[in-house]
Amino acid sequence: MADNANDQAAGLRRMNKPKPVRVLAVASGKGGVGKTNISVNLAVALAHLGRKVLVFDADLGLANVDVMLGLQPQYNLSHVLSGERSLEEILVDGPAGVRIIPASSGIQRMAELTPAEHAGMIRAFSELSIDVDVLLVDTAAGISDSVVSFSKAAQEVIVVVCDEPASITDAYALIKLLNKEHDVRRFRVLTNMAHSPQEGRELFAKIVKVTDRFLEDVVLDFMGSVPYDEYLRKAVQRQRPVVEAYPRSKAAQAFTALAKKADSWPMPTAAGGYLEFFVERLVRSEAADWGMWP
Repeated sequence: MADNANDQAAGLRRMNKPKPVRVLAVASGKGGVGKTNISVNLAVALAHLGRKVLVFDADLGLANVDVMLGLQPQYNLSHVLSGERSLEEILVDGPAGVRIIPASSGIQRMAELTPAEHAGMIRAFSELSIDVDVLLVDTAAGISDSVVSFSKAAQEVIVVVCDEPASITDAYALIKLLNKEHDVRRFRVLTNMAHSPQEGRELFAKIVKVTDRFLEDVVLDFMGSVPYDEYLRKAVQRQRPVVEAYPRSKAAQAFTALAKKADSWPMPTAAGGYLEFFVERLVRSEAADWGMWP
């Protein structure tokens, strides 16, 4: 009888076990490298794999995820900060079932939030009751406090680079800052607008050469490349993700491959001990594994 009771309890825990959320921060250092385009298309490609995806436009003062998708949200994060709306109340539906948390545009106050306010925003995600498999955080360009706060709070940091000296230099500066001052050790590097797979790998090798020389405990992983593709430009003009507007294009196929790779990355099995997005779901999942969650 005791064994049956234990089996039933274990079964109930498995059924009630909270599902951890995969959190990916997309950063770049330099602006203009296609970071938001990558965030949006990666989100839709993950949705096509059956994942429930949430996109957080974390460029708080210069929002552009909604613009890229042709959306016109009535409310945004500035209304959450003022207390007028909750995070759940500003959610907007995007393509393929992707949900979007829109930021504001042209409001200087939003671009000047303190680290404490960023932390409050990260904690606010714990109040969301929606079902989420993946959170994609589209950070601002540069190395501002918001980029640091949101990158640290993610499980994976995807660094987008293209073959320009400034892009490589700024990507290294971002990696160095997050590593030296905030102990982030692993980065996934994604090369954009590559004219060939070889060019993408050579660009990755350039960054590895610099980090290997100056940073002792950094691990760079080559996530892959998005090729230069005219269909991507056409999709941007149509305000649609290329994976939906031109699904047979080289860029769309690359995003599908990148989504499959990201979906295969191991999930953390325990909280990291610092502020993270959806950390309570990870803690409760860990507790359920130990039989500490009813």
